[in-house]
Amino acid sequence: MSEGGTFPTAPQVVRRERVEAGLAPRPGRYLNRELSWLEFNRRVLEEAHNPANPLLERCRFLAIFESNLDEFYMVRVSGLIEQVEGGVIETSPDGLGPEEQLVRIADTVRPLRRLAAELWLEELRPRLAEGGIQVVEWDELTSRQQGGLRRWFLREVFPVCTPLVLDPAPSVPFISNRSLNLAVVVEGGDETRLARVKIPTVVPRAVRVGRQGYVFVPLESIVREHLGSLFPDVPLAGASRFRVIRDADIEIRELEAGDLIDMIEETIRRRRFGDPVRLDVGEETPPAVRDRLTRLLGLTERDVHVLPGLLGFDLLAELAELPEAALRWPSYRPHAPEPLCHAEELFAAVRRSDVLVHHPFDSFAPVEQLVRAAATDPAVIGIKQTLYRVGSESPVVEALLAAAEAGKQVAVMVELKARFDESNNLGWARALERAGAHVTFGFPELKTHAKLCLVVRREEGGIRTYAHLATGNYNPTTARVYTDLGLFTCDPEITQDALELFNFLTGVSNQRQYRKLLVAPLTLRSEVLRRIHRERDHAAAGRPAHVIFKLNALADPEMIDALYEVAQAGARVDLIVRGICCLRPGVPGLAEGIRVISVVGRFLEHSRVYWFENGGEPEVFIGSADLMTRNLDRRVETLVPVTAAVLVRHLRDGILTAYLRDTRNAWEMRPDGRYRRRSPRGGEATFCAQEWLLAHPSTAILAADTFLRSLAAPSTSGSEGEGGVGEG
Repeated sequence: MSEGGTFPTAPQVVRRERVEAGLAPRPGRYLNRELSWLEFNRRVLEEAHNPANPLLERCRFLAIFESNLDEFYMVRVSGLIEQVEGGVIETSPDGLGPEEQLVRIADTVRPLRRLAAELWLEELRPRLAEGGIQVVEWDELTSRQQGGLRRWFLREVFPVCTPLVLDPAPSVPFISNRSLNLAVVVEGGDETRLARVKIPTVVPRAVRVGRQGYVFVPLESIVREHLGSLFPDVPLAGASRFRVIRDADIEIRELEAGDLIDMIEETIRRRRFGDPVRLDVGEETPPAVRDRLTRLLGLTERDVHVLPGLLGFDLLAELAELPEAALRWPSYRPHAPEPLCHAEELFAAVRRSDVLVHHPFDSFAPVEQLVRAAATDPAVIGIKQTLYRVGSESPVVEALLAAAEAGKQVAVMVELKARFDESNNLGWARALERAGAHVTFGFPELKTHAKLCLVVRREEGGIRTYAHLATGNYNPTTARVYTDLGLFTCDPEITQDALELFNFLTGVSNQRQYRKLLVAPLTLRSEVLRRIHRERDHAAAGRPAHVIFKLNALADPEMIDALYEVAQAGARVDLIVRGICCLRPGVPGLAEGIRVISVVGRFLEHSRVYWFENGGEPEVFIGSADLMTRNLDRRVETLVPVTAAVLVRHLRDGILTAYLRDTRNAWEMRPDGRYRRRSPRGGEATFCAQEWLLAHPSTAILAADTFLRSLAAPSTSGSEGEGGVGEG
């Protein structure tokens, strides 16, 4: 296994020059990144509140809200705590120091978590019971049900429970990240002892009672009832639930390739043992127990959250998988044109013209077929691919393995530093190398986030290269719940760019210029800025000027300032930003011409589109990069131009227009960073972009006017719940 080429130092110089030029913190121009992310998670929580969503999907939203928040503490809050403890006072662009941000985060999160707990207890749990799904405690069961669960506990759970003394003890036993536990007070002698029982994760947390109907008991309720079996003949004075969230943001430092593998393995181990950053305790926890846990974990009162009801909503994620069609989203079948699902026809279609796919509305099958062709098509002689998040089971990687074993030339850039996917990626990297593939890890000091696949084929006219460049990962599971775009092309300039970029990642190269691709950290920042400034100049000259960006996050101050400038020149600026947005729209004299919306729906919005009106000659890119400093300066990212006229019109008049028209899942951002849910005006019907796109997938667009005629009379009917959210 090898590392990639020599990383240029230009991005560090650019960042230093921006600071020296006065682009340091300027409060009033920017919103705080962390608080903006919390506003996104508030919108996720609102979808759990939304009665228009199916009941089990509302439970899923609640589980996503809690999971998102856990990861936020594991990564972002832990980083702020490290700054405070290390004395590194780095002020954010909005002028807040780390301590101020921690205070504001705590003030925002506590009421949100209280709302989430109350939503479960007061609305979702009773509504589930009305729908035939009961979640009950031990004492709500009949004696017969209790007897059956007692036998089940002794057989299935007792063998995997291990009581541990926490205090007093020679050393405090490790309490694993995100685990649910019982703090058991043991009486006896002059001093009470505090013990811990971890709730096992090897059995479902929602324990089904019997085989008839849906009655579930939380596993922790069953364990608490049987503590006598774990502490025989010992007087117990009570048991309280708690869970710990730990620092998981382990920095990957610049290392040699061999050390990088060791570092990744060490990162996976250390993540379990990171410092605690938050303690959740149930409302039943006595103050003395809470204080004892706080002291043992080295936390402060600010770090402790006291909550009613469930601790951790993974139980709700389990319930959301129940096969109750009436309580879930309506099923759908992604559009899968038959020609694109077979290698020969796929290659023929791409030779005729570029092909755009939009998941999950379009099937992921053509992407899998392109990779599979590397193993099954005798004309294919090689394949090169980047892998960022592929999952624990991956047909794409299986196809790469088969191609390598078949003797094809296979080169794979595996990003080992994809947070929380390091273990999967390391395993796949080793398997690929054993199969004979060339495996590299790119640059140790930055992540390779570009989504790129190249297939080299020997054809009648000679060697031809086909490329797939995308906004999302090569992961069929997320392709069913994330919205992502992918472009198939054999444009020789794009494929040559992609080949040279791949060689830059895997070899030694100082190449900094490309023909059509915009590549971070080399050209992407400057080229996007140049096009924004071009729109400013068009507006100033009275020519058509309009910027439409669809992305996941907008936080880079230089990009925000450029968008302010283009709006002040009179250009229209429409931003569809799912999550973090540090720009203040609508501020008089600063951003009056800027509109920001966020779409939170059934599918997680993940695609990135950069549209420039360009005086009536539109230019549009799709790709992997958000407008965050890390993406622009510290990652390898790509944006690829979409040039086929029918696809350009589809991206604007179809995809982007659909999102801008949404009145079901769209939220409009206010200057203070708060959001207001959009609703139809007057007698207009509700319009759901995701629902409309299910009916009008990209690969169904055979002619622009056919597509535009369908847009003129969009379908607004559909199932009541069409419009929920994916992860976060």
